Amino acid sequence: MIHYICNRGFFSCLFLKLPINEDVILPKDFALQHPNNYLDVLYQGIPKALDEANITSEDITGIGITFTSSTMMAVDNQLNPLCLYKEHENNPHAWVKLWKHHGAQKEAEEIYSLANGREEKWLQSYGNHVSAEWFLPKCLETFYKAPELYDEVNLFIEAGDWIVSILTGEVIRSNCSLGFKAFWNEVDGFPEDFLSNLDYNFSKTIKSKLSGNIMNVGNKAGNLTEQMAKKIGLSAGIPVAVSIIDAHSSLLGIGAFEDKQLTMVMGTSTCHLMLNEKKKYVTGISGVVKDAIIPGLYAYEAGQSAVGDLFWWYSQQIPEAYTQEAIDKNITTFQLLEEKAKTLQPGENSLIALDWFNGNRSILSNFDLSGMILGMSLDTTPEEIYRSLLEASAFGAKVIIETYEKAGLAVEEVFACGGLPQKNDLLMQIYADVLNKKINVSATDHASGIGAAILGAVAGGSFLSLNEAVQKMKQPFNKIYVPIEDNVKKYSKLFEVYKQIHDLFGVKHPYIMEEIKKHSLKNPS
Repeated sequence: MIHYICNRGFFSCLFLKLPINEDVILPKDFALQHPNNYLDVLYQGIPKALDEANITSEDITGIGITFTSSTMMAVDNQLNPLCLYKEHENNPHAWVKLWKHHGAQKEAEEIYSLANGREEKWLQSYGNHVSAEWFLPKCLETFYKAPELYDEVNLFIEAGDWIVSILTGEVIRSNCSLGFKAFWNEVDGFPEDFLSNLDYNFSKTIKSKLSGNIMNVGNKAGNLTEQMAKKIGLSAGIPVAVSIIDAHSSLLGIGAFEDKQLTMVMGTSTCHLMLNEKKKYVTGISGVVKDAIIPGLYAYEAGQSAVGDLFWWYSQQIPEAYTQEAIDKNITTFQLLEEKAKTLQPGENSLIALDWFNGNRSILSNFDLSGMILGMSLDTTPEEIYRSLLEASAFGAKVIIETYEKAGLAVEEVFACGGLPQKNDLLMQIYADVLNKKINVSATDHASGIGAAILGAVAGGSFLSLNEAVQKMKQPFNKIYVPIEDNVKKYSKLFEVYKQIHDLFGVKHPYIMEEIKKHSLKNPS
């Protein structure tokens, strides 16, 4: 029997207060987390899950780890996070930097400028852009802004790799996270010559801080140590799989491992993932890496940095009367907004929004861009604004899909999984209408956890191959959203307006939003 343990708290814990002195003001665009949140999942979550499932450690054949990325940690030679030491607790750079940490924007721009000027070949694999969300820009940020701390760092490591390493007692790094977030590839490794031109002292010191055994997804990383086995209530020696990025793991969980299939992993943000036998260079995507999900195939990633986060934010802004109405009806504010927004037809709200409320990940890769809602009047209602945000999210996804298709990656099937698709019927119908494609929604909202379980099963020898494991363990689809012809026509016209605004503020005049953000008095840097 194979079980999986999944923790969505890796997202929800974002807003927990860190034990940083109140006099320490976090710079703008910082998103940090406490590493003990992750250990709590191991020390408390696993024993509780075993108990609730009424199984013993003997029933566990392997352990798979999936994690958000790039989630960067600074650790000592014992893999202890530096933020846990008293002398570093007030230094923001000592804490876990989440994927949505955008404090390294200047460093990302510096890396891109030099790489573009040198016509670095590896840059093409990242859509010819560099994101502040990625691993090496965050390392460079620490080097520049916290040099004393940087000198004490033994390793910078992805959180997923950190978990695998403390479970096995060996430093194991995943080709998936390194390939997508750290400018590494299986042929050339890290771009050492480029890094030496970026900053000699950085290049001279970062190599040792990135050391460890690099292994491919789908392989066994090692075995559970006796020390960790006692702490988490499992048997020593259980095989542990190489870690994988959470969104990428979802493809395994739903069985989307063929070309011409696009999977939207929809949660706080959305990742748009594809697989292909060939390597193609796609402008504005977040990377293409061989063997990062399925052996022998190239994995492609693009994404939107605010989706579920955007809808949650707006649900907190609605008038008190709406909140009270939701209470009276014994439903959530989301349910109330969807109920009201469903009564509107495409275009009836006269609004067009840009979904850049947390910057733009793809295809513009500019986190200085901000959200916008055009067309509001004194008659605009909360549900009209809510629907415009749902539509903007779908329009942003269409831009990404069109970019894939222009690069020669045909999209014939669209799958959706994650926390959003099963909970928001209106959202998924809007996506089907905007994309003009059927959308197959997974029956599980834990596709990422299923994917990790698949990798654990393969590491434990329950299956001969990853493909076999996926075929046996993948989860079914429980709903298909079919485009409504009349809505498709209306959204086609609205998308053309969206695209004009997208290009105006994102391509032709991005400095407008950048200047507004630069001179903001909120969250000064």
